[in-house]
Amino acid sequence: MSDGTGLIKRFYSEVLAGGNYDLIDELVAEGLVDHESLPGQPPGRDGARFFVDMMRAAFPDLSVKSSEPALAEGNLEAARTVVTGTHQGELMGVAATGRTVEIESIDIIRTEDGKVAEHWGITDSMSIMKQLGALPE
Repeated sequence: MSDGTGLIKRFYSEVLAGGNYDLIDELVAEGLVDHESLPGQPPGRDGARFFVDMMRAAFPDLSVKSSEPALAEGNLEAARTVVTGTHQGELMGVAATGRTVEIESIDIIRTEDGKVAEHWGITDSMSIMKQLGALPE
C-alpha cells in the first residue's frame, strides 16, 4: 500500500462532506495538477477549495454513500465514490431544484510526500444533469 492509501476517501468524507477545509492543506499539495478541473477553477490547492466550495454550496447536505472499491499501488490510488445530496444551490448554471441526486465518480491520484499532487477523474455529469431535470431522461 502507498502513502496515499485512503486520501481519496478522507478528502470526500472529511473535506467534501464534512466541511473540514483545514484538511485541504494537509491532504493536497500546493502545486496540485487537476486533469478534471472545472470552468473557472484555479490551479493548485486553491482549485481543490474551489471544487469543495462549489459542491457544498450546491449540496449542503452532501454525504458519502460509498468509496469502494479503492486501490493503491506505489504512489497511485484509485477509488470509485458515490455521494448523495439535495440540490439546494446553483450548480453549473442550474438553479436549485430541491431534488436529491446521486453523483458517481472515479478518481485516480498521484501522491508526493503523502499529499495529492495530481488528480485524474471521471464524473457522470450527464446523470447529474438528468437527475436535476436539466436534461431529459
